[in-house]
Amino acid sequence: MDIVEDRGATARAIFAGLCASLVGIGLARFAYTPLIPPMIEAHWFVASDVVYLGAANLVGYLVGALLGRPLARRYGARPALRAMMVLTSLAFFACAFPLSVGWFFAWRLLSGVSGGVIMVLAASTVLPHVPAARKGMASGAIFLGIGVGIAASGTLVPLLLDAGMRATWLGLGVLSLVLTVASWRCWPHAVHTHAPVGPAGAAVNAAARADLMLLYVQYALMAVGLVPLMMFLVDYVARGLGWGSHEAALFWIVYGVGAMAGPMAYGWLSDRLGAMATSHLMIWLQIGAVVLMMYSTHHLLLMLATLVIGSFPPGVPPITLARVHRILPADAHAQNIVWSRATTVFALVQALAGYGYSYLFAQSGGDHRLLMGVGVLALAVIILSDFAKKVLAKPGRALL
Repeated sequence: MDIVEDRGATARAIFAGLCASLVGIGLARFAYTPLIPPMIEAHWFVASDVVYLGAANLVGYLVGALLGRPLARRYGARPALRAMMVLTSLAFFACAFPLSVGWFFAWRLLSGVSGGVIMVLAASTVLPHVPAARKGMASGAIFLGIGVGIAASGTLVPLLLDAGMRATWLGLGVLSLVLTVASWRCWPHAVHTHAPVGPAGAAVNAAARADLMLLYVQYALMAVGLVPLMMFLVDYVARGLGWGSHEAALFWIVYGVGAMAGPMAYGWLSDRLGAMATSHLMIWLQIGAVVLMMYSTHHLLLMLATLVIGSFPPGVPPITLARVHRILPADAHAQNIVWSRATTVFALVQALAGYGYSYLFAQSGGDHRLLMGVGVLALAVIILSDFAKKVLAKPGRALL
């Protein structure tokens, strides 16, 4: 596979990927969280509709994950990615005018579609142009946009809200449009790959099938593990610990700082320790941080735990993508197919987990620690599954 040697071109490609993840996921999904209370207070929609509208983005994300590769085949990855960034910008502008619940739902759904397409296509478009030794850092930089969006949701959005609800949506639209224009010419041309044919291709797929199935299951479990505090951290600090909304907002900012650090830190470790070792380290850190969150009331310790927990949601994709490359080395076509499927699995499980945790939260009388315990259990199953695989592996078989 040809690699672009021009470091400037490589940097521009990575910048385009970062902008896409920032617009399509970081802002489109996470900027909505701090807008929920002001939207209710401004009487744009009733509280139940606001929560329902928030779920529209997750549903759209699943649709986008399914549409990503077909769109790339039909129109090309570059045009598809550019179009999705434009669509997200339009959705922000449209949401500045709450004409009806149906209107708002449609645009929130479309913003989710764009995020799903971007998740499937951005890294697979950029990484073929990055030298192998730097792919971990590069994928971390691409997904850094998600962390920047989370951080912006706790800092930029409150500032914009001082100018009013409509101005906030318009401001997000302007920012998205600026990032779209800035990255427009930075997207690299797609590296053309072809599906392997004949017995050799079939043999590769058969040998990797068990490893890929395990990866899908573990990626789904990661989705289950990250949802509780992604959804309920602010409420846990404000009401569960009784520290109030101001302190909760500070914790969300710390969560955002962790989200900015996670992708690059885990990507750097992946280049040096390997994807599997980094994945295990990341999961153990998460388990420890969440357990600390469950049982400690020490302010500084909980801040540090929140920093680690925030690194997880945007840190998971680059590590999983690195594992895909390890399982299917030098087969970009197969890597793209697997990454698309993994993203779809993650999107589906994340949406189901969101509704499931909401139901469990209501049925338990608002027990935050129960939700965190379920998340820890999901992460522990990942560790146990790798241990079981190692015990059951035949001698000489390569491990993940």
